[in-house]
Amino acid sequence: MAQSRSRLAKVRARLDLPTVRRAAGLLEGRHRSIYSGHGQDFDEMALYQFGDDVGDIDWKSSASSGHPVIRRFVRDSNVAMVLALDTGRNMAATAPDGSMKSDIALFAAEVICYLARARGDLVALVAGDEDRIVQIPARGGTEHMEMLLRRSESMLDLEAPPSDLNRVFDRILTWFTRRSLVVLITDEARPRPEHELGLKRLRTRHEVMVIQIGDVLPTAFSDRVIDDVDTHLEIPEYLRSRKDLSAEAADAALRRRHDVAAMLRRQGVEAVTANSEDELIDRMFDLLRRQRRVRH
Repeated sequence: MAQSRSRLAKVRARLDLPTVRRAAGLLEGRHRSIYSGHGQDFDEMALYQFGDDVGDIDWKSSASSGHPVIRRFVRDSNVAMVLALDTGRNMAATAPDGSMKSDIALFAAEVICYLARARGDLVALVAGDEDRIVQIPARGGTEHMEMLLRRSESMLDLEAPPSDLNRVFDRILTWFTRRSLVVLITDEARPRPEHELGLKRLRTRHEVMVIQIGDVLPTAFSDRVIDDVDTHLEIPEYLRSRKDLSAEAADAALRRRHDVAAMLRRQGVEAVTANSEDELIDRMFDLLRRQRRVRH
């Protein structure tokens, strides 16, 4: 269990107690928005929307406001979160800070599992690519979280098959019938247009958040060998040092990020991009904060 302890210590070293409490509170807000229902704890009054149970309408409040109003309650149950991990070889490439994208992706998974364990929540894993798909049922506890993280780490490699998010989406849709919080960890180039229909289907059944790991520009390091993990791309050093090519590469990456962001907005999915472990924590907390009061 030495590896397990060091993994947990890594997260604890980056999250002081006030930070953990703040993050757990934001995560609680997410859970309450997803699992509103017929529990014992009153949550809020809300305007009736199509699909709500007419039995929840508060007729006295509706008469006062002039609009149908329902009473929301919080369900009395632990929440199952699904950690959806893109294990394509793109995730083992280089991040903007020069580290491996897989290291940042794993740190994101560690933070999610750490917070879930602190709250007593259950976490499942669906990890996959073009040739592999792994699913681990939702459970709680330290040993389960450590096993889940070790399995994730073993699948992130430059020799891995290409990415295929649709396989991950399909497995979640067929495996999880109960509405859950799905946290997708991928890179900034995904989800792509070919994933939009799958994401839309996933979004109708579950709450979805996306953590994207940034990609390094091919012109970023003039003194290193740069290659593409999917298509061979050899750019001579003298070309990588040209400012016009660097600007063109940055513009192309910006357009790609805008296209991905526009697609996520169409599907009502919030996302953040992290370019290093150092900025990941603040970005994740910002994501939870933005999502806290979303109701579906």
